[in-house]
Amino acid sequence: MTKKIALLVMAAGMGSRFGGLKQIEPFGPNGETILDYSVADAAKAGFARAVIVLRRSMLSDFQKTVGRRIEKLLDVRYALQENDLIPAGFSVPDDRTRPLGTAHAVWCAREYLDVPFGVVNSDDFYGGGSYRALADALSSPDLSACMVGYRLGNTLSETGTVNRGICTIENGVLTGIEERCGIDKNSGVPLDTVVSMNMWGFRSDFTARLDADLRAFLPAMKDPLKDELYLPGVVDGAIRDGSLSVRVLETPEKWYGVTYREDAASLRAAIAKMTAEGKYRA
Repeated sequence: MTKKIALLVMAAGMGSRFGGLKQIEPFGPNGETILDYSVADAAKAGFARAVIVLRRSMLSDFQKTVGRRIEKLLDVRYALQENDLIPAGFSVPDDRTRPLGTAHAVWCAREYLDVPFGVVNSDDFYGGGSYRALADALSSPDLSACMVGYRLGNTLSETGTVNRGICTIENGVLTGIEERCGIDKNSGVPLDTVVSMNMWGFRSDFTARLDADLRAFLPAMKDPLKDELYLPGVVDGAIRDGSLSVRVLETPEKWYGVTYREDAASLRAAIAKMTAEGKYRA
């Protein structure tokens, strides 16, 4: 039976280090994007709805390509993330080009988040097992929030350093996240350390917290052209003030991403292998 849960996919990023729009980059044998696999895994796990957050300039091309495919798998809704879409009475400089951050991305989709929902990045390949764990947790009536936690060694890039949220966990509950930059296998961080890859689960009322934090963030920006409100920061603040309890769902899945253009070859090889093993359709 399909669960009444939604998956929000943040796809409005610019992909500056990758050098192109990763949201529509083909990685599968038939031109599939990472998002194609994410939605397929989510559908198998029991998600009923996918909410895709995009920029206006991307919407038409996305709907004509990836959108046509994923709409066959789930009920798909589209939300726009633009710097002029903010609470009434606030403003940002007209010449700002950077998005306002991942917390703003989720806020922009709030009208479609009237059920428990997961949050993922469009350019991260999380693995089917992670979507199943997330769907099961979201279907639990006593859940406050959750995060799928990966082992650091399963999330490293072969072509450069990465930034990771190092998690502090007590009795299976997240107590804090520390952002660490420039990590590789020789950085001294134990490879079994649990890290956040921005795969979250929330109840629908979490959007009220996002609204409150966004209203506090906008007038307090020190650099109105660059400052961003990040989802992990909102979560961390809610943990610290005791309003949110985040269950950590540790996964053995290997994460694949395309932070750099050179990462694409290893991801294509991994998808080809999983396809040959029957995990995905050829």
